[in-house]
Amino acid sequence: MISVVVPVKDEVATLAELVQRTFKAGGQCGHSLEILLIDDGSEDGSWAEIQKLSRVHPEVRGLKLRRNFGKAASLMAGFHAARGEWILTLDADLQDDPAELPAMVAHLNHGGPHGEPLDLVCGWKKKRNDPWHKVFPSRVFNWMIGWLTGVKLHDHNTGLKLYRADIFKEVRIYGELHRFVPVLAAARGFKVGEIPVTHHPRLHGQSKYGVTRFLKGFLDLLTVSFLTGFGNRPKHLLGAIGMVAIVFGAGALAWLSVIWCVRLADPGFGEPLHRRPLLIVSLGALLFGVQMLSLGWIAELILSVRPGDSLPYSIAARTGPAERDG
Repeated sequence: MISVVVPVKDEVATLAELVQRTFKAGGQCGHSLEILLIDDGSEDGSWAEIQKLSRVHPEVRGLKLRRNFGKAASLMAGFHAARGEWILTLDADLQDDPAELPAMVAHLNHGGPHGEPLDLVCGWKKKRNDPWHKVFPSRVFNWMIGWLTGVKLHDHNTGLKLYRADIFKEVRIYGELHRFVPVLAAARGFKVGEIPVTHHPRLHGQSKYGVTRFLKGFLDLLTVSFLTGFGNRPKHLLGAIGMVAIVFGAGALAWLSVIWCVRLADPGFGEPLHRRPLLIVSLGALLFGVQMLSLGWIAELILSVRPGDSLPYSIAARTGPAERDG
C-alpha cells in the first residue's frame, strides 16, 4: 500500500480534483492507495470538503489539527497515521502532479547507480512555474545544502517525494526541517535519488511562503549541517573549537609573560601589560575555550542517555534465525 500524505492549508478549491488525479495515478502503478488529508488550520472550508471526500471515498482519511502548526507538524501527523509501506507526499495546490507516481515507484525500485532499490525519491521540478524571486533563491539554497551536507539534489524542498515508511522510524522532523528529510535520511544510511517531474502553474489560492522562509531555511540548514556532521559526536566540534581558543589564549599569555620578564629588567621596554589589548583577548580566549570544552562534555552526557528511538546506528536488513529470550 502507498499512503499519500497531503498537508492542506486553505486549498478547498483543489481537493476534489487532487483526490481524483491521485486515485487515477494509483491505478496506473498497480498499488492500492490511502489518502490522508491533513487540515493544518484552514479557514476556507477545507475541512468540510475533506469530510465530504472521506464519505464518498473509503480510502480517504482526514485529520484536523487544532490550529496551524506548520507543514512539518502536518507531515509528521500524516506519517504517524499512515498504514502503507511507502509514503508519497505532495502539496495540495495541484502544482505537484500525482501522475508522476508510477515513474517514482519505478525509480524507487530500481533507481540506484547499479539498479538497486532506493529509499527516497525526490521530484525535481526541472522547469518551475514560479516567479523568478522564488526560483533563484531556491537554486542558491539547494546548492548551499549540497555544499554543506554532501547530499547533492537539484530540489531538496520539493513537496513531491516518495519514501519507504521505515525512514520515519528513525528520522524525526520538527520546525522547518521537512525540507531536509533527504539530508537527514542520507545521514542515517538511507539511499536517496531524484527524477525530473512536471511542475504546473498555480491556478487557485496563493503561496504560503514569504521572504522569512529563506532566513528560517538558512538557520535550519546550519542546524541540519551540525546534526548530520556532529550529531553523534558533538565534542569533536565543540572541543576542537575550545582547544583552538585555549591554545591561542595560552600562547598569547606566554608571550606576554616573556614581555613582563623583560620589563622587570628594563621598565622602559614597551607598554605595560595592563595597557595591552592582547591581555584581554588572551584571557577571553581561555575562558571561551574552557566553556566550549564544557559544552562538549555536557552534550556527550546528554547523548549518552538519549532515548532508544535515536540510536547511533541504522540496520538495513537482518538474516538468520530470530533471537529468542532464554
